[in-house]
Amino acid sequence: MSDAPIRITTAGSTAQADLARRQRRYIISMSIRTVCFIGAAIAGMAGVNWLWPFLILAAIVLPYVAVVGANAANSRTDELPLLGNSRSDRQLGEK
Repeated sequence: MSDAPIRITTAGSTAQADLARRQRRYIISMSIRTVCFIGAAIAGMAGVNWLWPFLILAAIVLPYVAVVGANAANSRTDELPLLGNSRSDRQLGEK
């Protein structure tokens, strides 16, 4: 175990919070996909011939995007160095 302190800016979230976040993103993406399918059907029946192919294409691509986003784990780590700390002068006076 490392003795270095964990910086709060790079600390990852809990496993439960990460899973909930990924599930929420997946559900939102699949809801948008459902709206695209319904919109494509309505646009096709309404005779909007330029719109429904785009909606079908979006409905075909969104599952891939949703799965990739759902499988993307939290990438925060405490192994990143702090940048911008290159001051060489002392901040406190010497004793």
